Amino acid sequence: MERREFVASLVAGGCAGMCVDLTLFPLDTIKTRLQSQQGFYKAGGFRGIYAGVPSAAVGSFPNAAAFFVTYESTKSLLGAGGGFAATHATPVAHMLAASLGEVVACLIRVPTEVVKQRAQASPSLTTYSILLTTLREEGVLGLYRGYVSTVLREIPFSLVQFPLWEYLKTLWSWRQGHTLYSWQSAVCGAFAGAVAAFVTTPLDVAKTRIMLAKAGSMTASGNIPLVLYDVWKSRGLTGLFAGSIPRMTFISVGGFIFLGAYEKVRRTLL
Repeated sequence: MERREFVASLVAGGCAGMCVDLTLFPLDTIKTRLQSQQGFYKAGGFRGIYAGVPSAAVGSFPNAAAFFVTYESTKSLLGAGGGFAATHATPVAHMLAASLGEVVACLIRVPTEVVKQRAQASPSLTTYSILLTTLREEGVLGLYRGYVSTVLREIPFSLVQFPLWEYLKTLWSWRQGHTLYSWQSAVCGAFAGAVAAFVTTPLDVAKTRIMLAKAGSMTASGNIPLVLYDVWKSRGLTGLFAGSIPRMTFISVGGFIFLGAYEKVRRTLL
């Protein structure tokens, strides 16, 4: 990847991430509270809907930038290597690139997500006090609680979203005979995001429960099958898909803004 392409992916990814995270933050708060063990109203209901927004603001740009730089670099390397240059292998290259992008981005995303979700579920506490409490009680590793569950949520999500996004763009572009406009790319992103969001909601529920669990509890240990079984036992299928509507709305509208803004900024810079 050339230096110019690297900078374009970095800036475009960061700008797109900030646009989405800050614009749609209230939907994310509602989703977190619906998924929390204490229930929606005990977690704050519709009060303090922007609780945790400082954590999201700090992590948003570097998180999205890290993902897209890794994604574009990996796509470029796999394409240049020849093995993935063939048309039939393209979706596999997109899947591998997106998965690696998520692993790298989660190194930044998880600490900010832990603090953000705890603030969302405890709106009476400030983001700073939650950060200090987490560091005092669990150390730096406490900020990475739920890293594995987050990666295990994000990789299946990306395996669905990004190949579907690339496929829809290719199909639409072929049908109309020229490169897509940014808004068309955004529509493809919205649809791909909604599908991926619904399919991976149970993993998102598990991740939320693990991050919000009391230190030292069974849930905090991060055993995903055990957490999902516990949710199934106590709340059934409804519990496993808790927050799926705000999650799908957040990600489909977010996909429209995120992937549309990414394409627009990247093209402008290139």
